[in-house]
Amino acid sequence: MLRTNLACWTCRIPRLPHRRPLSTTAASPELPSIAPKATLNVKHIRQNPDTYSRNSVLRNYNHQEGHPSKILTLFDEWKKIQQRTRGLRESSNAVRTKLSHSKTFSGLAPESLASGEPSKKETLLEEARALKERLSEVEIEEDRIQNEINALASELPNLTSPESSALGSEPRVSAYINSPPPHYTTSDPTWRNHVHLGTEYDLLDFSSASAISGWGWYYLKNEAALLEQALVQFSIDVAMQHGFSVVTPPSIVYSHIASACGFRPRDQNDEQQVYSLHQGEKAQSTAKPELSLAGTAEIPFAGLKAKTTIPEADLPLCVVGPSRCYRAEAGARGVETKGLFRVHEFTKVEMFGWTLPSASTSLFDTMLSIQTQILSSLGLYCRVMEMPPKDLGASAYRKRDIEAWFPSRQQKDQGWGEVTSTSMCTDYQSRRLATRVKMKSGDMDYPHTVNGTAIAVPRVLAAILENGWDEEAGEIRVPEALWPWMHGIKTLRLARRKDKV
Repeated sequence: MLRTNLACWTCRIPRLPHRRPLSTTAASPELPSIAPKATLNVKHIRQNPDTYSRNSVLRNYNHQEGHPSKILTLFDEWKKIQQRTRGLRESSNAVRTKLSHSKTFSGLAPESLASGEPSKKETLLEEARALKERLSEVEIEEDRIQNEINALASELPNLTSPESSALGSEPRVSAYINSPPPHYTTSDPTWRNHVHLGTEYDLLDFSSASAISGWGWYYLKNEAALLEQALVQFSIDVAMQHGFSVVTPPSIVYSHIASACGFRPRDQNDEQQVYSLHQGEKAQSTAKPELSLAGTAEIPFAGLKAKTTIPEADLPLCVVGPSRCYRAEAGARGVETKGLFRVHEFTKVEMFGWTLPSASTSLFDTMLSIQTQILSSLGLYCRVMEMPPKDLGASAYRKRDIEAWFPSRQQKDQGWGEVTSTSMCTDYQSRRLATRVKMKSGDMDYPHTVNGTAIAVPRVLAAILENGWDEEAGEIRVPEALWPWMHGIKTLRLARRKDKV
């Protein structure tokens, strides 16, 4: 019996590329393989280029103003490539059809060998290989265009809500919390400065911290350290009353996760925002993803559901938790570099939630009500501000800040200073983190994310010290809401104790 040593013809047919639609999945070569694959709404940008250009200017993202037009140009280039290669793809499909339909496709009989049939097969295979090489070159060009489009789209800020767009360049006061304090009209902005009070009452130590860490760090001592823990516990309790689950997040995150949340190493003014961790030579040689210190728990909370599908029945899904936060930009804003108002490291309790698009405003309002309850209970005079487009972060669609009144800040912003913020981010973060929701109908969608500060300890602590100081009594009043965690301490006095540090 004559035996032939021929490979199966099916195995020898090159896999020929088929026409591929324009991908909206961002696959930047700079991102590690473990990074979530972002799915950006590039089609909406192409359909509304002027809207996105105006929005970039409105939000002071002037560098991104031309991105939508560049996306349109690249898309036109992609379409032309598709048109030019249509005949090439049709030829490749025809060759594959001939090979797959051949009578001797699955093997050759001895008489076929003598007839010269294999040479025709080889000719078709060579043609298929040549077509594959040409189409592979086309695909390389297509991938380049797709990557450029997605890179440009990823740099665009979120669209802006009508509430924010209507404001122009200035914020609007939408409400006040509590009544003005008796000392609201004092003309001396320094006599109640929290730095002076904190030093005199042995609560704060900036000089020792500057010797070991530099400017922008501090020690909380004695009752100030207790107040920090009391503020954390109180704010978590209030959030839990509204159905939030407690989660303690990590403070170190992959840099690509921070970027997906809208936090970039440098802001629009080219000021450093993020602390990146140096990795040793071994980690660099293995291409280990870059790590950063989280500037807010919003980042690890958003990443909690990265590459995850949430059932519709689980929404809204809301978490709250304390974390240490790290900001590299402290010290760049003059008067605010003194004291606790702007520091490099601090404790903050953050709220975060995933919700259906139709319910994001409701969750936004819930977080605002929690913030109002907390600050009202602390007796602080505050105002709620609807923020204009230029004050929104890249991910925010709408933002409201709450500012407390500080006696020491009367020469800056009439005494007002931000203590909390709440942001509605629509699907900006969920698209970039591959977080989806499975609807009861079986359809897939992207949930909206909302985040808000429950308490930012240093600023609120500073406000408590300044507004709680009683000059006549020579003491600082502790808000009653914090008494359960203060070990019986209701006022802070100058009298020295043995256990003072």
